Amino acid sequence: MNEAAPPPKENMGAPLPRVDARLKVMGKASYPADIPVNNLAHGLLVTSVIARGRIKTLHLEQARAVPGVIDIMTHEDVRGELEPPEFGTSGSTSIGPLHDTKIWHDGQIIALVIAETIEAAREAAMRIAADCEEEKPSTSFGSEGTETAAGDASEQFKEDVKVGDFNAAFASAEVKIDAEYLMPAHHHNPIELFSTTAYWQGDELTVHEPSQNVWGWRAEIARQLKIAPERVRVVSPYIGGAFGSKGPITPRTAIVALAARKLGRPVRCVVTRSQAFTTQTYRAETRHHIQIGATRDGKITSLKHEGWEVTSRPDPYVVGGTTTTGRMYDYGSVLTKVSLVKTDRPTPSYMRSPPETPYVYALENAMDEMAVALDMDPVEFRRINDAMKEPIEGRPFSSRSLMECYDQAAQAFGWSRRKPGVGDMRDGDWLIGMGCATAIYPTNIAPCAVRITLTDDGHARVQTASHEIGTGVRTIAAQLTAEQLGLDPRAVEVEMGDTRLPPAPVAGGSNTTASVSSAIIKACGEIRDKLIDAAVTGDSGPLTGRNPAAVTFQDGKLVTAAESQDLKDVFKHLGSGVIEQYTEFRPDAASPEAVSNLYKGKMEMVSGEKGEKVKYAFGAEFVEVRIHRRTREIRVPRIVGAFAGGRIMNTRTARSQLMGGMIWGISSALHEATEFDRRNARVVNRDLQDYLVPVNADIEDVEVILIPEVDKDVNPAGVKGLGELGNVGTAAAIASAVYHATGKRIRELPIRIDSLI
Repeated sequence: MNEAAPPPKENMGAPLPRVDARLKVMGKASYPADIPVNNLAHGLLVTSVIARGRIKTLHLEQARAVPGVIDIMTHEDVRGELEPPEFGTSGSTSIGPLHDTKIWHDGQIIALVIAETIEAAREAAMRIAADCEEEKPSTSFGSEGTETAAGDASEQFKEDVKVGDFNAAFASAEVKIDAEYLMPAHHHNPIELFSTTAYWQGDELTVHEPSQNVWGWRAEIARQLKIAPERVRVVSPYIGGAFGSKGPITPRTAIVALAARKLGRPVRCVVTRSQAFTTQTYRAETRHHIQIGATRDGKITSLKHEGWEVTSRPDPYVVGGTTTTGRMYDYGSVLTKVSLVKTDRPTPSYMRSPPETPYVYALENAMDEMAVALDMDPVEFRRINDAMKEPIEGRPFSSRSLMECYDQAAQAFGWSRRKPGVGDMRDGDWLIGMGCATAIYPTNIAPCAVRITLTDDGHARVQTASHEIGTGVRTIAAQLTAEQLGLDPRAVEVEMGDTRLPPAPVAGGSNTTASVSSAIIKACGEIRDKLIDAAVTGDSGPLTGRNPAAVTFQDGKLVTAAESQDLKDVFKHLGSGVIEQYTEFRPDAASPEAVSNLYKGKMEMVSGEKGEKVKYAFGAEFVEVRIHRRTREIRVPRIVGAFAGGRIMNTRTARSQLMGGMIWGISSALHEATEFDRRNARVVNRDLQDYLVPVNADIEDVEVILIPEVDKDVNPAGVKGLGELGNVGTAAAIASAVYHATGKRIRELPIRIDSLI
């Protein structure tokens, strides 16, 4: 064992190396844009240079004259050929960029050039000019012409949680905090660019595209193309970065598929880095107003959390994180309100920990401000307000190991050495600050189907249309199947990311491990039952007549306390050399139609906020910042996080996910922000030169602590999910550490040198 492969504690799986690691490091893993296709034509998007208005004329003559250009698709080619896209779980937006001449946002698709080479397509795209009727756009909060709507008017957001009389409790509070916090828009910048490769074989369409939701995409592609879903295959075996960016489908896919049908040959369109800032999804910009009232001994009596979120004109995308922040602590009274601010921007969507990252950032900042106002240690302030029941309806948490996380992380970090006074800790010219914050994420789960094939020689194949987006689910599926059937993990093959496989939910919301594992456990149980029945009811054999409940599976054998029987011999009793088990898993709290809807591409995710008990994963993060007293350069030399996520299936992949999340949290605190020209609602920093992300030199010591936790209420696998948890509290912890070092309370991210001068 080593730091990258932590030894398992109670209720944790072994750190099995990733089963696809060798393929990836050798460059043999097949990503969608790498798939070889014969007679391939290359597509390139042309995008608008205005943010609001209408196209009058597209000048295509010079572009069509470029040698190698095959065709140019515009609104005149798409109108009537495609159904408009739908906004929802599978669809990113209702904006149909080529369905008419209306321009909804900067960088909207206005044409698709198809050529024999990418170079020809690029040259032609540069020669296309558009005459437009331009209107004044609205960019963000405070811009003229925005519209404000209630968040609970959207189907994506059910309610503004509240309890008690906040106004009375806040008015009578002995200590009060009243502050606003802002988190900017963030854009996905995965190393793998967004792409679509589409080709037809007769009336059958195949799409190779990096996707977190192939069955959902199949249904939406078919609907837009007006064909049966059975005629569409979506393939995405590996993804080079996702975490929300490849969850909802964008309108580009159907446009490229239509182009391939019109031309009668395959078309591949790879979106440029710059175009990804306007044709793909992003994290919504949010503004928060928080009021907290407390007694002088630290007991919170009232919380108000208002949030405003930027969305597009037509689509009510809701972040809606108050459903989590309103339940985090024992507040007494709670009042929340979420509002949408409609602007001339693309529709935002999911980005790692979509609701929790911005909303918990604001709340945990305010918690630190209150601890300072009370002259109280921030950890002890949270301990005083910790609770085993959520405050809105008084339902118990299925498990809540938050303070265990704080205690272990604080000890590993050396929190006891922290001097509480602002600016009291120094190392030469460097001011040292220490901060902490809570991480939280709901335990989601969804219906899932798997097919497991077991042969008499002890080999198994697991098939499900779930997705390996880097979280390690392919490894976990192999590991769990081997554990359940008593096999060597190397004898288990896993196939994923194809609509020819049994349907699975979107790889998002930290539901994948829980959903896939629960389906595997059910399927393996059904296989075991068949084999045990054959062994104990056979005419002869060492297990004949034994109690079925006493039989287990180990090392390719069926085993009791005194006897064992080889798998091959048990298969002989069955009269077969193979068992193929197709199993559908439906969470207890899901609707009766949940599985049938899954086959229709409609996923029903059961949130941890539902049910008799509230189900969340928790964590605590501690950071040290160093700020140069003269230059105000900011460094984060170390960060420690302790996390409790129910059963940990694999300590290696769990640590990797949490470490990656914490690094992303550092990025959101100090680096990332999508900058807009407010006059024209245009993205300014649309490349990796100007959109800042951390590099190796920015990240030093990252320590992850896995807290043992058993929770039998969450799902059959006992898994809470970790992929989204790690980056939730990081930005707030850094902001708190910056205050501790400098006395400056920075409430708007990112925190950069100019924030501290």
